[in-house]
Amino acid sequence: MSRLWSRFGARTAAVALLSVGVAGGFYLGEDRETQQQGLTAQVGLQIDQAEYDYQRERQAEHRVSSAKQRAAEYQAKLRAAEAAKEAAERAREAEAAAASRKKEREAAAKKAAEEKTATSKPYDGPIPASCSEYGGNRKIGCALMLDAGFGIDQFPCLEKLWTKESGWNHKARNSSSGAYGIPQSLPGSKMGSVASDWQTNPATQIKWGLGYIKGRYNSPCGAWSYFQNNGSY
Repeated sequence: MSRLWSRFGARTAAVALLSVGVAGGFYLGEDRETQQQGLTAQVGLQIDQAEYDYQRERQAEHRVSSAKQRAAEYQAKLRAAEAAKEAAERAREAEAAAASRKKEREAAAKKAAEEKTATSKPYDGPIPASCSEYGGNRKIGCALMLDAGFGIDQFPCLEKLWTKESGWNHKARNSSSGAYGIPQSLPGSKMGSVASDWQTNPATQIKWGLGYIKGRYNSPCGAWSYFQNNGSY
């Protein structure tokens, strides 16, 4: 604005000087009337031009100011759109995480319900006197081994073998291989060939394990000997 005021002041001074010149020329004589009229017209044109230039500069300044304002508004809209996009993405991520947690909870609840309902069936077969010194799953294993046709002399080998494999725990699971149960069947589902309760019934697992030993090693002592030499059976 200082530049515009400076120009306006220069224009006013020029008009004043020309006016003085016109006034002085009037006193020089009426024979110079034509010249004075020409000067007056020239002064008018200069005034009009100065006014035109002044208005143009004001309009240009207004356009620049409007353009800056529009640019600022546009940048603000871009920032708002980006913020809305980020908020929507965070909302989607939170929704997906919530759905994943819900799915995990439902799976855990289902597994817990299955484990609760899948109770082990007690072994109700006879326990020979030769097996009475053992307890728990070992007693069942001894009785089933004799029932499978092996002599009592084979049980010390079987006892050592499955103590190494699972500690006679019918819920033992190898986190590395996935082997399961007293005989550490791999996969555990193989024991389903005996009964569907293979995950919870030690008798089912022992029957499958004895069948596996008989088919591959002939006897528990044969399986134990192989295990000692190879670390698995």
